[in-house]
Amino acid sequence: MSMSEATPAGQEHNPEPIPEPLAEPLPEPIPEPLTEREQVRIRRWRIAKWVKAAKRFGYYALLLAMVSFGVALVTGFEGFWVTLCVASLLVAVVVLPIPIIIWYGIRAAEREDRAEV
Repeated sequence: MSMSEATPAGQEHNPEPIPEPLAEPLPEPIPEPLTEREQVRIRRWRIAKWVKAAKRFGYYALLLAMVSFGVALVTGFEGFWVTLCVASLLVAVVVLPIPIIIWYGIRAAEREDRAEV
C-alpha cells in the first residue's frame, strides 16, 4: 500500500516541515549584578546550612548520651555504656553551644533585614 492510497481522497499527504536550526543562537540573558544586601543574605544562607548541620550533630550526640545512660542504668553501669554516655555528652557540650549562638545571630539579622525593607 503506497502513501497515496493511505490518505483520504482529495487530501495530499503533507508532512510538517522540519524547522531549521537558528542561524544565530539566542543571546543568554545577562544576569543583574547582586546588590550588597543580596550577597550578604546568600553568605548568611550558606552559614545557616552549616550551622543547621552542626546543631543536628550536637543534638544527636545529646540523644546518644541519653540513650546510652538509659542502657547503662538498666545493665548496671557497665564500662562501655558509661564511656559512650560520657563521650557523647562531652561532644554535645563542646559542639552544641556555638551553632546555637550563631543561629540566634542569623535569626536576629534576618529580622533586622525585614524591618529595614
